[in-house]
Order: sequence, then structure tokens, then C-alpha cells
Amino acid sequence: MKRIARHTNRVASAVPQTIFVTEAISVSGLWQCAPESKASLVLAHGAGAGMHHPFLAGVANELEGLGVATLRYQFPYAEHHGKRPDPPALCHATVRAAAGAALQLAPLLPLFAGGKSFGGRMTSQAQAASPLAEVRGVVFLGFPLHPPKQPSEARAEHLFKVGIPLLFLQGTHDAFAELSLLQPLATRLGERATLTLFQDADHSFHVPARTGRTDAQVQTAVLSALASWIGSIIAGD
Repeated sequence: MKRIARHTNRVASAVPQTIFVTEAISVSGLWQCAPESKASLVLAHGAGAGMHHPFLAGVANELEGLGVATLRYQFPYAEHHGKRPDPPALCHATVRAAAGAALQLAPLLPLFAGGKSFGGRMTSQAQAASPLAEVRGVVFLGFPLHPPKQPSEARAEHLFKVGIPLLFLQGTHDAFAELSLLQPLATRLGERATLTLFQDADHSFHVPARTGRTDAQVQTAVLSALASWIGSIIAGD
């Protein structure tokens, strides 16, 4: 398996972007791309926090050092500081617009898409409805299979319509995805699904102090797995 190398000469900069969803709707984005980047990832935020959340910023910064450029972006409700997520159709249109913007920013880089929780789910729903141009795989930083204490697989039905590789990065203590449901789901999705688990981590990839690990260490492991997976997809093309 080919692994995207960690680069030490990083250019830690986020360049503001304007992404046009419709003629009347535009959202903000942040593009980070080091000269050594080997791929790009369109990165959507979770339901309760926008693209400036420290977790997402940390993901973008660390991936830049791993050779993966990122385009973080806002959903319209987050752009206007709303609390309630937009209707799915508008979210899907935003995902599609962001993927198109990333392709224009770096047309020669292999393109991937995904996000944290809600953002990842909106990405896969958009892909299931109509394939995103040039996107080679979908990444979930904590797939929200169901609300806490309400186990169900209903949110996963659309995944069987996604024909490109899927990467599930999940904590074993994620209340939004019981392993008794998630692991069989990944098996049924077949070879296109990769499930990578992180012991004791919750939906935010936080681990208790008793584990002897820090959240930063877990995040590094998560993103190393993500970069390695992207490298394997590129190598197999």
C-alpha cells in the first residue's frame, strides 16, 4: 500500500474562497495546499460547528503536512450563523459546488470528499444522488449512523448507491454509531468500504485520560490512516 509521505517543509496557510452554490447563494471556503500535495480533500463541517471549528482547522493543518490539500467550506446556515441545518437538497448542492471549486483550484490533484459527521453524510448523500465530478472516494470522520441511544441503519441506506470507495474513521465509543450495527454494515457494503476503528475514542475522537493517550495523538492516528487510504486509492488507479 502506497503511503502519502509526511512533509516537513509545510506552507501553513489558508486562502479564503467564495463558493457559488446558486446564483443567489454563496458560501465561504478555506483552501490549504502545500507545494508537495499529492491529493485534495473537500472537507465539510459537522452540524453544530462551521469550518472554523478547532477540530476541522487541526485536520486541515495536519493533512497539509501529510500531502493532502483541503478545501473547507460552510453550509449556508453556518455561513449566516444559523443553528438549524439547511434542507438536504441545499446541503447536497453545496457539497457539489465545493467539489467543483476544489477541482478548479487543483485540477491535476486526485480529488476526494467527505467531512465530519453531518458533513460526511451530506457528502455521501450527494454522491449517491448523482456522482460528484472526479471524486474518487468519500471520507467519514465519524459517520453519524443514528442519534445517540436510537440505534438504526436508516441513515445508511443511501450508501449502497455509492459506487466509489468509502472510508469510515470511527471511535469505538462513538454514541452515534454502535459497532454492532456499523461493523456488519461495512461488511455488507463490500470491498469499497474500509472501516478503521480507534480504541476508546468518542464521536469527536476524544479519549479518556485513563487510556494514556491524548486527543492530539488520536487525531494524528486518524489522519495518518486517512492519508494512507488516499495513497492506496491513488496507487490503485
